[in-house]
Amino acid sequence: MTVVPYKEDQAGKKQQVARMFDSISGNYDFLNHFLSLGIDIRWRKKAINLLADGKPKVILDVATGTGDFAVETLKLNPEQVIGVDISEGMLEVGRKKMKTRGYEHTIDLRLGDSENLPFEENKFDAVIVAFGVRNFENLEKGLSEMHRVLKPGGRMVVLEFSKPRAFPFKQLYNFYFNFILPKIGRLISRDPAAYTYLPESVQAFPDGDDFTSILKRLGFNQTSCKPLTFGISSLYTGIK
Repeated sequence: MTVVPYKEDQAGKKQQVARMFDSISGNYDFLNHFLSLGIDIRWRKKAINLLADGKPKVILDVATGTGDFAVETLKLNPEQVIGVDISEGMLEVGRKKMKTRGYEHTIDLRLGDSENLPFEENKFDAVIVAFGVRNFENLEKGLSEMHRVLKPGGRMVVLEFSKPRAFPFKQLYNFYFNFILPKIGRLISRDPAAYTYLPESVQAFPDGDDFTSILKRLGFNQTSCKPLTFGISSLYTGIK
């Protein structure tokens, strides 16, 4: 069963996700850092560190949102970073951020569908995505597109929520994630569906070995999965 934000709506997941992020875009950055107690910032840094050895010059950030992950890549001194997202609302917030910080000449944020990337094959030295793959309407199609546009030998890095499995952290986390987080998110974002969809989409996502198995099947080599912060999220990598 496909998990969607607005269960009574007949629109597909892609359209619903775009509308949801348009709705919460103004509060997204604040809620992201607040609800994760700022841990998400450390996770992004760890993810980008995995690309350092390859010294990528052209990087694609899929499901870029407001561009926080794209900004983190600047420590690698890339020549160009392109971020794509299906939410114009999130991109608008991101473009203002880039202009304010003086990053707009390096980071280019564009409206684009992760399952139909508007780029030629073998274009990017690295492809990254943070907290976006579970929102794909067709997970394998999106991952296949990321593989297609990655140069041979290029690295893909995926940062995504996962499900903690160790007692008692699993129980504490589930209580926070399923009961506390949705209430705070609903109060601040004023979208009653957005932060209910979050734990539901994480629960439905094939994390850990299930995800690396998909990557291998789609042609990624040297795949790995590294749980972060007791398994709240995981870092996945693969080489084309």
